[in-house]
Amino acid sequence: MDAMRRWRRSNWFVPVVSGFLILASLSIEHLLGGSANIAIGPRWWVHAGAHVHGSGDVFTLANAFMFVASVVAGYGIVVKAFRALMVRFISIDLLVAIAAIGATIIGNFWEAAAVTFLFAIGHALEAGTMNKTRSALAALVAVAPDNAVVLRDGDQVEVPAGQVRPGEIVLVKSGAKVPVDGQVVSGTGAIDESSITGESIPAEKAASDHVFAGTISRGGFLQVMATGIGADTTLARIIHRVEEAQDAKAKTQAFIDRFSKWYTPAVMILALLAGLLTGDVVLALTLLVIGCPGALVISIPVAIVAGIGRSARNGILIKGGEYLETTAKISAVAVDKTGTLTEGRPVLTDVVVLQRDLLRRDVLRWAAAAEAGSEHPLARPLIDAAREEGVAPEGIPGAVTPVTGKGISAAVANRRVLVGNIPLLEEYDVVVESTAVAAVNTLASEGKTPMIVAVDDAVIGIVAVADAIREDASKMIRRLSANGVKKVVMLTGDTRLVAEAIGRATGIHEIHASLLPEDKLDAVAQLQNEGYVVAMVGDGVNDAPALATADIGVAMGAAGSAVAVETADIALMGDNLLKLPEAIRLARRTVNIMRQNIAIALITVILLLVGVFSGGVTMSVGMLVHEGSVLIVILNAMRLLRNSRNDTATSNTERSARNVVEASARSK
Repeated sequence: MDAMRRWRRSNWFVPVVSGFLILASLSIEHLLGGSANIAIGPRWWVHAGAHVHGSGDVFTLANAFMFVASVVAGYGIVVKAFRALMVRFISIDLLVAIAAIGATIIGNFWEAAAVTFLFAIGHALEAGTMNKTRSALAALVAVAPDNAVVLRDGDQVEVPAGQVRPGEIVLVKSGAKVPVDGQVVSGTGAIDESSITGESIPAEKAASDHVFAGTISRGGFLQVMATGIGADTTLARIIHRVEEAQDAKAKTQAFIDRFSKWYTPAVMILALLAGLLTGDVVLALTLLVIGCPGALVISIPVAIVAGIGRSARNGILIKGGEYLETTAKISAVAVDKTGTLTEGRPVLTDVVVLQRDLLRRDVLRWAAAAEAGSEHPLARPLIDAAREEGVAPEGIPGAVTPVTGKGISAAVANRRVLVGNIPLLEEYDVVVESTAVAAVNTLASEGKTPMIVAVDDAVIGIVAVADAIREDASKMIRRLSANGVKKVVMLTGDTRLVAEAIGRATGIHEIHASLLPEDKLDAVAQLQNEGYVVAMVGDGVNDAPALATADIGVAMGAAGSAVAVETADIALMGDNLLKLPEAIRLARRTVNIMRQNIAIALITVILLLVGVFSGGVTMSVGMLVHEGSVLIVILNAMRLLRNSRNDTATSNTERSARNVVEASARSK
């Protein structure tokens, strides 16, 4: 009973029933030759049917089946057309409804049935395809965990995932889905995070690492403290974002929608004029059918949904159709250095002592004591190194004054300590000797970030930190160039010597160094003034002004970051630079398919119009060709869901690496 109810509600119920009735009509006509006659309806209708079908002055049983087929297939079309008219919108359904009703009135039952049947098939195909192109969203929903095993009063208790309480310990066993966002408190394991980041290689997890709901354990045993549950998980935010993105319209789609509002009435006027001038009602009705812009209307949304869905499956969240189109036009990419081109985990590399009566640990102690009150990313490696060498700062400094783009001033043990670059010391009227300047330049030319340490008015030494360049940074730049990006620009607050060292190692095209946040904004605006469509990649904090100014703002490593997922135009869920050129490539493929679909739709309508006026296209043939064009447009868009050759090569490499990781996990 339930199966029958589901079948009746399916998209294919109406086309199948209508098609069965059409086959029954054709079978009766063939087997009985139209001899099974019944008198149904008013005499004018009977005579009209007889005139068209040559079956005497009676309404045949074959015609009856054909009429019922047109009613079954056309009822929903007429209802949709009527509802659209109620809100003053002339829809495609109205064209088909008028044509089918007109064909029935003149007794052309075959044409009425064929037109409505084919249009119903088109609707079913469109609905099925949209569901198919939303497969990435369906896959995300499918990985949402149902249950969780939690520790309560020392016992393992299985509860629905949504009933886990923040702070509870969740047990994640091999092969199980992670039910919550959380932090590992004990254990080790390999977690398949492909549903979140698009990376197929399992990530090794240990204490203090973060895990995400919907990911899968491929080995090991973890105890996880729950921090995000239900709608507060990264997976839930991704699903919400993809839903919104797939429904958002691109500029081209908005144009097509406006075009169809004028196009559809124009087709109706053309059909009316053709009927009045030629006296041929069938010609007018045929024009209504072949003028349906169905393929044109579906050409954009089906491509957008497929493109955004495919991107989401690869760990790339694009905000909507408009941003997808803009991404396809990107011609310049601006990137921050720290955390983007580099790992974002700087370590102390050098301590240069510039006063004879001091030791290395003295310089490090003063620098770490001042940085204890700083939130700058370079503060952490100094404090960590000081702790390892036994000179960790005690407590926090007194007055702390961050100087944007220069460094920090702090009060430590009633002494003023400056840690930063040469402009910082000049601002505080501290003299920097030539030996210090030479040391700074040497360290910077090696790709390290030097910071001068001054106590009161005397320079006592230099500390330098370095951030390892990402292995895939140079590959990203090459791939961006291969995907049509003309210029890749580094925007950094670091010194020019450091920036140039990173630039040489990565092959960056242009370098802007020693920038303040507002300078980065100006640099992005300058690129736009030069005619570039600019994407800005940054961490969303000191890069916020530039991200907002750029045509496309890109957030990297957005897994777990609610702000990045919701606000970035593109969020790269994995901490993988190569996702950026992949996003641009997918966007360009999508836009190319959109253009191909528009061309297919317009060419089909033009050829059909020529065929109608030349007398070679009937109403049913016109609808058949029209629905064929819809199918071609759909199949063309669905190519986006298939892996390209580049994707296949990459996935094969990743699959091999994943097998190695899994084998390693099993051996443990």
